[in-house]
Amino acid sequence: MVHPKHILVVSCLVRNLRNQLLLVKHHQRGWELPQGRVEEGESLEAALHREVLEETGIRICAPQTAAIWSKLSPPAAVIFCFTARYAAGELQPSDETPEVIWAEEDQAREIVVHPVNRDRLHLLLQQHADIQLCSYVTGPYRTIS
Repeated sequence: MVHPKHILVVSCLVRNLRNQLLLVKHHQRGWELPQGRVEEGESLEAALHREVLEETGIRICAPQTAAIWSKLSPPAAVIFCFTARYAAGELQPSDETPEVIWAEEDQAREIVVHPVNRDRLHLLLQQHADIQLCSYVTGPYRTIS
């Protein structure tokens, strides 16, 4: 399979009416925000709605772009991070995400330990007025200023 020069990914910090955060447990990375690849010809917002629903059983509303992360190490990726509100649905695990929970903010900060996902979560929790841009490399992980 021929990969494009970069992969597009969407990720979302979803809050429910109790202000809890939606988290999924990935087989290798552990707890993280719902995320996934954008399919060819798909809009970012359509991919976001699809990925959150597929991984969690939850429908979202009012997505707002909050940050863009650029992964410079191969395979290069651009990760569009959104914030959104819970709209409908019940938590439902998937093959990719065997566990799905609503977590308090403090709990989320403790259990999201994968470095990239931890930094992404912390940035989104800061709620900047402007869209934030971050770049990083892996092997070992480090952000680029």
